[in-house]
Amino acid sequence: MIRLGTRASALALAQARAVAARLEAAGVAVELRPMRTEGDRLADARLAGVGGKGLFVRDIEEALLRGELDAAVHSLKDLPAEPPAGLCLAAYPIREDPRDVLVARRPGGLTALAAGAVVGTSSPRRRALLLAARPDLVVQPIRGNVDTRLRKLAGGDWDAIVLAAAGLARLGLRPEHALPLDPAVHVPAVGQGILAVESRVDDRPTRSRLAVLDDAATRVCALAERAYLARLGASCTTPMAAHARLEGGTVAIAGLVASEDGRQVLRATTSGAAADAAALGRALAETLLGRGAARIAPLEPVER
Repeated sequence: MIRLGTRASALALAQARAVAARLEAAGVAVELRPMRTEGDRLADARLAGVGGKGLFVRDIEEALLRGELDAAVHSLKDLPAEPPAGLCLAAYPIREDPRDVLVARRPGGLTALAAGAVVGTSSPRRRALLLAARPDLVVQPIRGNVDTRLRKLAGGDWDAIVLAAAGLARLGLRPEHALPLDPAVHVPAVGQGILAVESRVDDRPTRSRLAVLDDAATRVCALAERAYLARLGASCTTPMAAHARLEGGTVAIAGLVASEDGRQVLRATTSGAAADAAALGRALAETLLGRGAARIAPLEPVER
């Protein structure tokens, strides 16, 4: 039996149930244990002001370390660059669509929004890229789960909102007037669309059972993107992104760092052998740092 921890939101439960179904199909019994995290309890606060995205995983990781859980399912983009001592990311299931999606009240996508249209997102990355593409927009923070944000959009306070395609797909939602944003321009967040299954380093039996979940291509991309994040020294307040793709034995990764107002956007790409994924991610971060990334965005670069 694997005691599998997860946040209690509708999306987190959908993700955890999908992971549980995969394990059960492989003959592993699973008990889901939903938890309400500090990030959920502070649902109306700005993440940057109350401790960042780690608030959504800290309680679950502490339960893992205490032995109350055997494993936990997270959205990879919610995780800091390094897991706490004693924990590891044991499996990366196959990646869902990593793109951002603009959901508007009227058809036509980003280019069709009127000057001064109000777009909702609490992501510094999304805000910077929206303003880089359309400086005339008014970008305002919006919190809550996916259903809550869609209800707020329908209520008329926003003309559009930006959501993750993966979240919509996992919830089976197909909102009207939803158009994906080009990932070459609106580069996705590190780990967007990827689930991470976390366990204790010293729990080899559980890690062995979780191995059935691991997708080799997704792992390569996750390693590249997280190495980039770690070297960059970025936090949840940093408008930055990285997206890796594996084609054959070659991994290609695109990254960017932007100013909060979107007026400055530094972009870079690199590619190489999949076996060098982590090194490629670090090298990409080095390139952006060399171009002045730390001068335009809040970064604390980690020494090599």
